[in-house]
Amino acid sequence: MSSGPIRVVVCDDQTLVRTGLVTIIDAQPDMEVAGECGDGRAAVDLAEKVRPDVVVMDVRMPVLDGIEATRLLAGSGVQDPVKVLVVTTFNLDEYVYEALRAGASGFLLKDAPPDRLLHGIRTVATGAALLDPEVTRQLVGRYASRIRPSEDGGDREIPLTRRELEVLRLIADGLSNSEIAAALVISQETVKTFVSRILSKLHLRDRVQAVVYAYRRGLVN
Repeated sequence: MSSGPIRVVVCDDQTLVRTGLVTIIDAQPDMEVAGECGDGRAAVDLAEKVRPDVVVMDVRMPVLDGIEATRLLAGSGVQDPVKVLVVTTFNLDEYVYEALRAGASGFLLKDAPPDRLLHGIRTVATGAALLDPEVTRQLVGRYASRIRPSEDGGDREIPLTRRELEVLRLIADGLSNSEIAAALVISQETVKTFVSRILSKLHLRDRVQAVVYAYRRGLVN
């Protein structure tokens, strides 16, 4: 990310919602809206043209939905991926899981307060990942078995120590570094070291991918 304002593209098919998001973002001294659009195909084209730091992406849209648009912008195999923050009214586990698998760096609900949205944009822009705690708790809930593919090599050995596995499970439970530190009675710096080792050993991009990995390997109950 450059040292200038965070450049954001807003994609939502509802004009009123899109205008509200644009107004909130443009009012921030450290952000600017680089463009806006109303469908996933337009989002892909616009992002390729203006190269924003973050795309704020709705899920259900015409022409191309937000999941497929995210996959084209940030999915595996994309040479120069764009960071995507999915923001939607649909608090459904399938959408969350598919958005994260598609390459999204974060997921928030539209009923989140503006300060959480802005925090999400700033977090994702730095290269970190963000999951709404409520969304993460739902992911760990009753649909976990349905969204965990049984053919994903669950019998392969996971190259993590017992402590690293413990930290990975807490990440998948939606805990922050400070919460993990409190739960394990260790320092936040130690937690950061564990998280870095986990991502490196498992060849994962960020905490979001770690959550998906935990599901696919059956580590979340």
